Amino acid sequence: MLGATGLHPILARLGSSFLAVGVLVGTLSFAASLTPSLIPRSYLIQGVLSGISAALGYGIGALAYWLWTYLELPQLRGRVLKAARIAIVGACIAIAVIFLWKTSGWQNSIRTLMELPPLDTANPFKIGAIACLVFAVLMILAFLFKYTFLLFSNWLGRFVPKRVSLVVGGLLAIALFWSVAQGLVVRFALRILDSSFQELDARIEDGLLKPEASYKTGSEASLLSWDDLGRQGRRFVSSGPTGVEIGAFFREGGMDPIRVYVGMNSAEMAEERANLALQELKRTGAFDRSILIVVVPTGTGMIDPGALDTVEYLHKGDVASVAMQYSYLASWLSLLVEPDYGAEAGKALFREVYAYWSSLPRDSRPKLYLHGLSLGAMNSELSASLYDIVADPFQGALWSGPPFPSRTWRSVTDGRNPGSPEWLPRFRDSSIFRFTNQNNALDIPDASWGPIRIVYLQYASDPITFFDAATLYREPDWMKGPRGPDVSEQVRWYPLITMLQLVVDMAIATTSPMGYGHVFAPQHYIDAWVAVTDPPNITADDIARLKALFRERGPIPASSG
Repeated sequence: MLGATGLHPILARLGSSFLAVGVLVGTLSFAASLTPSLIPRSYLIQGVLSGISAALGYGIGALAYWLWTYLELPQLRGRVLKAARIAIVGACIAIAVIFLWKTSGWQNSIRTLMELPPLDTANPFKIGAIACLVFAVLMILAFLFKYTFLLFSNWLGRFVPKRVSLVVGGLLAIALFWSVAQGLVVRFALRILDSSFQELDARIEDGLLKPEASYKTGSEASLLSWDDLGRQGRRFVSSGPTGVEIGAFFREGGMDPIRVYVGMNSAEMAEERANLALQELKRTGAFDRSILIVVVPTGTGMIDPGALDTVEYLHKGDVASVAMQYSYLASWLSLLVEPDYGAEAGKALFREVYAYWSSLPRDSRPKLYLHGLSLGAMNSELSASLYDIVADPFQGALWSGPPFPSRTWRSVTDGRNPGSPEWLPRFRDSSIFRFTNQNNALDIPDASWGPIRIVYLQYASDPITFFDAATLYREPDWMKGPRGPDVSEQVRWYPLITMLQLVVDMAIATTSPMGYGHVFAPQHYIDAWVAVTDPPNITADDIARLKALFRERGPIPASSG
């Protein structure tokens, strides 16, 4: 057992290994991470973010100190150095305490905009404790990497010149750590997640019974097995308004909407599943409806109930929709592990449906629309090539919450008219592309729609849409005034830290209340669908009553995608 005299040298050596400049930059990074971003954070999430920020800040400070000494620039020594260290420690404590004290006010600046109850406290002691723990773990890993590097370089130094041994030793240490992370952590975790999501997809929930109506996908008359639809597919075909409910709302006759869904287990290849979808559409009479919507789901196969329910009401049930599953994984995992699957499935489904639809007489076929949420929006964008449809275009698309890599969205947003904000851009004469959010922004004076109507529904507080890796070194355009209605005026840009905040925001984007972040309110879809599909015989009073219906009904059960 170590006595006090034995422990003191160890603690002194450990303390001296931390550079004052690293501690200063680490504290500033810690403080900046406490400021607000797009999504409200719990003390646990904040503590983890702050610990990572502090560790990265320390590393930057240590690197700066190493470069300073490498260039043989003058350094503080003796009493001046001791006084500077004391001043830095005092300043760091003061900065940390002040910023922790202000955290609840910063978080409440977001919560107020999102109509959440204010926090009485942000739990600063818990944040500090979690941040210290995360910082310590990352420092241990950093020191382990350092000693691995020295071990390799010192061994190589016996055979090769010193600088060569340093370079090769560094590369070997990086390769070793990368291999461990990839092999033991990432692949193992992904394998567990994949099997978990697959098992969840196969589970048949209580209360979801095999449909009896012959027009329903999964019924006895269907070409598709109920069991093979998957969890999200079974939810999709079992939910939605009935003709009776729609008729009661409008006080006139309503039709039962047609919903077709093809699960992953229905066929092995995307082309085979797409052909099954087309055959099921034909069987159900979908091409006799007024509108047909080709939907690309999220990574798990989920389709936002609020998106389809609202358009089915607007068209009094005279709607058919079709979707095809391409993954079991959540959208972010699907994008990481199988980034091309969604685009390939979306293209296969659109190609199959469009080929048949375009062969039908124009005056008797349904109007054709596209829809997708989140990763589904990005893959829906990619499903139709302009060169293939220009002679006989589909009528429009509603894409909600497009992820930041979405090509068409990015191109249109970057090419927006001067003076229009990034979170609500206007593109040229607004005849093809329009954007909207919680407040209907689709009625643009002196603008008229062209043959294709495309609407993006997006919230300014959605990090999945507005993340930008360039925030590492520059302020994003959406931070510049005027800001979106759900973005706090207290949000500030800090190099590196803002990017880390947005990465964390993306991970918790679906924890926001409905109507903010990456959780879309059904009533916000209504104006978008009206603009895209121009439903006949719908009055302003009908629209207002429909919005009230969905507001009163509250959140529609749907799992995260």
